[in-house]
Amino acid sequence: MKKFINLAFIYAILAMVGGVFYREFTKFVGFTGKTTLAFVHLHYFVLGVVIFLILAIFSNFTDLENSKKLKPFMITYNIGLNFMIVMFIVKGITQALEIEMTKTTLAMISGFAGIAHITLGIGIILLFLMLKSIKSTKKADL
Repeated sequence: MKKFINLAFIYAILAMVGGVFYREFTKFVGFTGKTTLAFVHLHYFVLGVVIFLILAIFSNFTDLENSKKLKPFMITYNIGLNFMIVMFIVKGITQALEIEMTKTTLAMISGFAGIAHITLGIGIILLFLMLKSIKSTKKADL
């Protein structure tokens, strides 16, 4: 349980940093339009903090931490999430700086973002497969 809470805490800090960076960077460069930097804060909170806090709760009532599927999920999911955020930042900075990019560069950024989303999607599938396979160890007092 502690590793899930620690990870949620790290993602909470990253979400705050992402939100502050978005606000301050766009203000600094004088950009007032829409940019993908705005998604960093929300994605880290929902896909980082919320998911891992829910897993911490699950680990209290199940054998989640002993699942053989935990490690593949953790690796795939965390790589996918952070790779996706990096692509949000790359695209957002180029948008805020209003850098003109060639079609090839735009396609490359979109391709990497697509790979990141696919990796995260695989992580989510692994999450559900792991949750389906775990056994309950305790009954909740309701």
